[in-house]
Formats: sequence, structure tokens, C-alpha cells
Amino acid sequence: MIQGPDPRDVRREAPREAHEEPEATRRSAGVTESSRANRRWWDRNADDYQVEHGDFLGDARFVWGPEGLDEADAGLLGPTAALKDKDVLEIGAGAAQCSRWLAARGARPVALDLSFRQLQHARRIDDESSAGGAPPVPLVPLVPLVQADAGALPFADGSFDLAVSAYGALPFIADTARVQREVRRVLRPGGRWVFSVTHPVRWAFPDEPGPEGLTAVASYFDRTPYVEEDDRGIAVYVEHHRTLGDRVREIAAAGLRLVDLVEPEWPQWNDQEWGGWSPLRGRLLPGTAIFVCAAE
Repeated sequence: MIQGPDPRDVRREAPREAHEEPEATRRSAGVTESSRANRRWWDRNADDYQVEHGDFLGDARFVWGPEGLDEADAGLLGPTAALKDKDVLEIGAGAAQCSRWLAARGARPVALDLSFRQLQHARRIDDESSAGGAPPVPLVPLVPLVQADAGALPFADGSFDLAVSAYGALPFIADTARVQREVRRVLRPGGRWVFSVTHPVRWAFPDEPGPEGLTAVASYFDRTPYVEEDDRGIAVYVEHHRTLGDRVREIAAAGLRLVDLVEPEWPQWNDQEWGGWSPLRGRLLPGTAIFVCAAE
């Protein structure tokens, strides 16, 4: 279930573009522009991302965000024992760390990502684990990988018991209401959809881990996308903001029911900074919002 060239070929360089350092701005960015920009951005930056965050994410760890909340502790998908034989779709899977954790517990995950380079890293991890030595987790069956856009899921109606996304896809998509409808379509009745995103309140504050990130400088209600563009004015990275109310309305309109909204507190053990996330900010401001939804 792999689309495109073989992701095992991690030696193949992702395409790179020779332009000046991108300029950050706030402007409109539609579905096509956002998708194209973010696919290329993740293809260019997947290598650095996995090097920088690979140890924190692990090879088969299910972590919901920079705070370090583990699904093994949170149980947002339900009892761990109940995951066995469940069909699970991971959206914005990256290197499929969460899917690998699910597979080790008897689930049948499918890992979907827009970035081909991220999926290459998924197969790299599989190959390294299979090569011998002392892998940090038990070997599990290879997780099927799919390169596709979350707004047009290439699956039949009612294909999955669970859908999950740990900081994947949703922050980078212009039409997230469509994603919610697509997830509801591929879920079976009674299925669960759990996704984490940057906490919406963070959009009012600078994306800085130090004291400068503690003062609101923008309107929480400004939904104008954050765009980085090259010297030609072409978007190379896009993020989209939704308020908490926006998220809830999109969930309800898709025929899903919000079961819980989890705002993880920063734990004492975590002394790492990750972008704008840090122990300083984490003690004062929520950094992550996790939406637990059920299919009606």
C-alpha cells in the first residue's frame, strides 16, 4: 500500500529549491497552495526533523505532543488491550512512530502522510530494526504506508475503527472541516477519532520559548494563516489557526461527538525546549489541545 517510489531508498535526496531565506507574513492561503507548500517543506526538512526530534519521539512511541504525554499513560484511545485487531488510520504519521506503537499492541494501523520523505524515514526505521542488534522495541509487522492528502482520504467508507493524529496534518490544512468529514466517512459507527494540535491560545503569543513568548501580541480571533514565502512570493510553509470554538463546530458538523478535550500540563521531568514549547511557558500556558471524538 505504498504510493510512489520505494520509501526504503532514504539515500534519494528530496528536491531542494535554491532561494533566499523565506519571509514570514500573515496572509490568505488556500487549499492547493497550503498543500503544495507543506508537502515540499516536509520533504525538504524531514531529515533535520527526525535528527532533532527522533530520540524524543522514539521509534515506536505514541506521544501526543511536546509535553511528552504518552498514550500508554493517557489511554485516550481506550484500554490498551482493546486495541488488538482494531483497524487504525494515522493521519500525518511522519515516520509512523505512533503506528508502530499501535502495531506492537495488536492493532492493524495504516500510516498516511503528505510527505514522501517522511515515509522514507518510516521504512528506514523498519529496516534498521529488522537488521538485528538490540532494537528498543519488539519487532512488529511492517505498517502499510500511504502518501496522500488528509482532505481526500483514499479509503472506502467505514474502513477503520480508530483514527489518530499526533500533531499531524491538521495545523497545515486550509479546509480542516473537510478533513473532519473525511475522517467521519472512513470511520465505522462507534469509532473514535483523537487528534492533537497546537493549543489555539498560542496564536496570540510569539512562538518563543523564553519570557518574550509570555506576552500576547496578536488577536486570538485572527484566523489569517501564517505563511513563509520565498523571494518570488510563493508560499513555502503555511499554518492555519482555528479557535477552540471553530474546532468544536467543525467536529459537530461532521457528525462527530466531542467526548473530551485534554490540555496536557508540562511535566516536571521534561526539561527540553521544542520550538516555542518550553518548561517556562508550559507552566503558565497550554501548548497542546487533544480532541477526543466519537462517530455518531
